[in-house]
Amino acid sequence: MAVRRRRRAPCVAVIDIGSNSVRLVVYESLARSLVTIFNEKALCGLGREVQSTGLLAPDAVKKALTALRRFRALCRVMRVGRVYAIATAACRDASNGPEFIAKAQRICGVPIEVLSGKREARLSALGVASGVYKPNGIVGDLGGGSLELIDVRGNRLSRGVTLPLGSLALQDASQKSMKKAERIVKAALTPLTELKAGAGRTFYAVGGTWRALARIHIIQSGYPLHVMHGYTLPAADALTFVRRVRRLAAANTLANVEEIAEARQPLLAYAALVLEHVIRIAEPKDIVFSTYGVREGLMHEMLSETERTKDGLICAAQTLNELLSRSSHHAQELIAWTDRFVRIAKLKETPEERRLRHVACLLSDIGWRVHPDYRGEQTLNLICNGNFGAITHQGRAFVALSVFYRYAGLREENEPPPAVRALVSPAMIERARVLGAAFRVAHLISAARPGVLPATHFRSDGRKLTLVFEHRMVDLVADRVGSRFKQLARLVGRSGSIVRR
Repeated sequence: MAVRRRRRAPCVAVIDIGSNSVRLVVYESLARSLVTIFNEKALCGLGREVQSTGLLAPDAVKKALTALRRFRALCRVMRVGRVYAIATAACRDASNGPEFIAKAQRICGVPIEVLSGKREARLSALGVASGVYKPNGIVGDLGGGSLELIDVRGNRLSRGVTLPLGSLALQDASQKSMKKAERIVKAALTPLTELKAGAGRTFYAVGGTWRALARIHIIQSGYPLHVMHGYTLPAADALTFVRRVRRLAAANTLANVEEIAEARQPLLAYAALVLEHVIRIAEPKDIVFSTYGVREGLMHEMLSETERTKDGLICAAQTLNELLSRSSHHAQELIAWTDRFVRIAKLKETPEERRLRHVACLLSDIGWRVHPDYRGEQTLNLICNGNFGAITHQGRAFVALSVFYRYAGLREENEPPPAVRALVSPAMIERARVLGAAFRVAHLISAARPGVLPATHFRSDGRKLTLVFEHRMVDLVADRVGSRFKQLARLVGRSGSIVRR
């Protein structure tokens, strides 16, 4: 009998015509947790002269149209189901913007939505809301032509504002004078009540040039996790860094920064300048860099309300579970099994710790195809560097460590790299060890097959913790199962034993 394969939803693409770059992003499908299967940009500089001439530069237009021809061809080759196209500040501000959009639409074969500043701000905020768990702060999207600012609290968004403070726009309006650029930025940002509402909250930095600054900081500081999304800096540290970037720019020592595209390097000083004044005026507690922005916001907006309210991290973990685990249903049973263990063992757990534990359960079997000697290492890297959002770097490390201990065991010689351990507190490491030990018991009992864990139960009697096997499962009891359960019990300060019922 032939096996019926699940029909895959068609992939979707966004063509984003920005003031500095023109980009094509293809997503596996329209889903709560987006999976990027292709991403390419061309740095065209459409907004390079809009402030001074009111026009899109002819050479930039030529480069952009050439890039769009390639992008359309790629969409045909990849058999993209639906293509969406948007354009931002340069195209809405330039007097020859409509002429360019008409040519671009003929090439792309789809309508191009020229976003208003407020709509661009809203989509940026929706992008952050889709990629950050319960955001609370100000979203700032710095493009080549404009800066959008909008307040976000979970899924509630304020009315956004847009300002002509994009990196290319500032470079053009200031005639490449940093002193003049500083006056422009200060005059635009100082009176904004929208920024002052960010005091003591988070500022979410969106946009390629701000991400470039974050990339430099990650590399130069030796930070162990080279994941841009969710990279967080205390506001005071970020302020010190952007001031240093400005000093280096003034001394002409920012050129040839290997980590950053050559065309973007001259714009770093302007991006640093804007972020410096944002920090001074808004006084946020920290800066979180987000790779989720307008494009992801556009996709998020198209989802049903039910889908939008789902937890993006849980959705991503469920997808990986279905793709890589031996049994996706077993992971759901493991969630319920560890729920019972936490309750019976009377372990204190915050809602966020519970959420991360559930994610770890969903990912606890994704390394089974790897050679046994490398399962811990490979799953650690996969989870730490996974392309998903709605999780902090600390959360990534915790989940990764929990699954690492499940595969590598708890002996000292099998400890994970110190750089990963440094991302979490000693208490979180201990919690990861407990969860990893629980996984080692559960997977040994069940061989990752569904229907087994529900037939085992926990009992607590003072300092004694007991694992009870129902009669139909008693043949699964073995010395190795007993020793692993005793190890788990010791980690939570109990003695452990197994009982057949």
